[in-house]
Amino acid sequence: MMLLPHHDGSPLYVSTSSPNIGDEVRVRVRVPASFGEVAAVHARSNPNREPRFAPASVVRADTGSNGWDWWEAVVEVENPVHGYRFHLAMADGRQFWLNASGLHDVETLDSEDFKLVAHPAAPDWAASSVMYQIFPDRFGRSAAADEREVPDWAIPAAWEDEVDQLPPGRSTQFYGGDLDGVIEHLDHLERLGVTLIYLTPVFPAGSNHRYDASSFDEVDPLLGGDEALVRLVEAAHARGFKIIGDLTSNHSGDRHEWFVAALGNPDAAESEFYYWRDAEHTTYESWLGVPSLPKFNWNSAELRERFVEGPGSVVARWLKPPYSLDGWRIDVANMTGRLGSEDLNSEVRQTIRRTMLDINPDTILLGESTNDASIDFQGDAWHGAMTYANFTRPLWSWLSEPGSQAGGGIGFAANQVPTFTGKQFFDAHTRFSAGFPWRTRLATMNALDTHDTPRFRTSAIDGAIPVALGLSVTLPGIPVVFAGDEFGLIGVDGEHSRTPIPWESASAPETEQVIELYSDLIGLRRSQPALNGGGMRWLHVGDDLLVFVREAPEASVLVAAARAGAEATLPMAAVAGIEAATREFGSGEIAISGDNFRVITGDTSFTAWVLPGVAAL
Repeated sequence: MMLLPHHDGSPLYVSTSSPNIGDEVRVRVRVPASFGEVAAVHARSNPNREPRFAPASVVRADTGSNGWDWWEAVVEVENPVHGYRFHLAMADGRQFWLNASGLHDVETLDSEDFKLVAHPAAPDWAASSVMYQIFPDRFGRSAAADEREVPDWAIPAAWEDEVDQLPPGRSTQFYGGDLDGVIEHLDHLERLGVTLIYLTPVFPAGSNHRYDASSFDEVDPLLGGDEALVRLVEAAHARGFKIIGDLTSNHSGDRHEWFVAALGNPDAAESEFYYWRDAEHTTYESWLGVPSLPKFNWNSAELRERFVEGPGSVVARWLKPPYSLDGWRIDVANMTGRLGSEDLNSEVRQTIRRTMLDINPDTILLGESTNDASIDFQGDAWHGAMTYANFTRPLWSWLSEPGSQAGGGIGFAANQVPTFTGKQFFDAHTRFSAGFPWRTRLATMNALDTHDTPRFRTSAIDGAIPVALGLSVTLPGIPVVFAGDEFGLIGVDGEHSRTPIPWESASAPETEQVIELYSDLIGLRRSQPALNGGGMRWLHVGDDLLVFVREAPEASVLVAAARAGAEATLPMAAVAGIEAATREFGSGEIAISGDNFRVITGDTSFTAWVLPGVAAL
């Protein structure tokens, strides 16, 4: 893989990631001497859909055959999302375009431009977060849970019982985990080094997953009620954790007080909150035809006021004291406000974010959109995506046993996991990431698995866990640990993956080893500024070996992720200071010979080296 011109949205290449309309932003492209003589460089942007070319000049030249020229242009931000790309004219007459999907020798699409975003940015802490996802019914059970009456919808289960994957137990098997049970295990989260707790829904419902809420006005008493949430948030904040909740903006449950008031009652104020198929309001639209999940109709001003708009809304209430959540993950964000010819999605998501900004601007807003999410994630509301297209599915396809199946919400066609080469991983990851602005990429979830998917370990090749987790913590984005992964749990689909945490096994040698692996790699992520917003350059893409570097002024991190034993030969110019590389994780080796160095890996492995930083301009 030859060295190529490079640009990304990190501070090495962009003077500010949070411009205002009218600001001038300096954007830089870095061109290796080995690429050839460059006659001219322009930054081509498209304000108001009319192309404009800003000339670039060389602002730093590293001499010699191993050097790089840094070209800089000034772009005026004229639109809230201002796209730009680079045009390189070579001395020999060739022309190239550089955009977020890579280098091209033909003109490229505006949708794949680099992007400057003038909308309010994510909180400063977002890009350095490490997320831990908790499914409350299965994480920890306090003694107080024994005193609570089992609800009519539930099939009670002992903590050590196997998860029932089939009806009627599916979604109704009840283990009784609660929020005080989460508090009891915060020491474990501190040991791992995670920084952001994501709770799946905590509102009362008719299932163990609680995505069929019966109210948004209280925390489920089965979880300990409002007071338990206050205790949990206070305890989490005291230890330095952020903690976010989970809202369903696409639908409620059919037990919800709004739906109960509207069903069969066209005169009810709440009747306009839903889509009805008959004049009597007895049949209705629902999420994927599931009758227990009636779909919200966001044409209703009253629904907006109650749910998402203003200080009295559901969105606002749980961000304010005494609850003080640090943000929301929005379930089924991609379908919210969309039905047939209607598309109110942008109105709803922007209203949610305005409300959050008014209540507490230091909050994060994540949206679920598990396929090509880019069209909705341009910075006008969502800070990042819970998506599987750009990381999760490519990762599984590269590191799963050939012929694996993966049911549930992960989204593989026909539930079949394809077998990818490293090049296919790279192509898929790049294709789906290119549509996001850089700062959206930094707040998008890098999940091996979640509560809606099988667990990665279930079909992974031997030795794949360090590779997968290593990529999660070193690629741009928020690493995600679904509670139980660090215990080595497996699960064939989303329901089966929701296994109660086997706390009694935490001190077993095999479990200790996995927990230490997670702690070490999370520690690598948190200790290196380059992994928390630094630049990103691919250096080698082979069938079994991926090599890239994350760069920042303080230090850089060279990464080698191997599916099998492999090596890559790279020019010394690929990274600065390779002679001073210090291995921080793994067993790979670097061998220097003349103008090249080799990255050598053994078997399935993950290695990271720390290098001197790249001087900022």
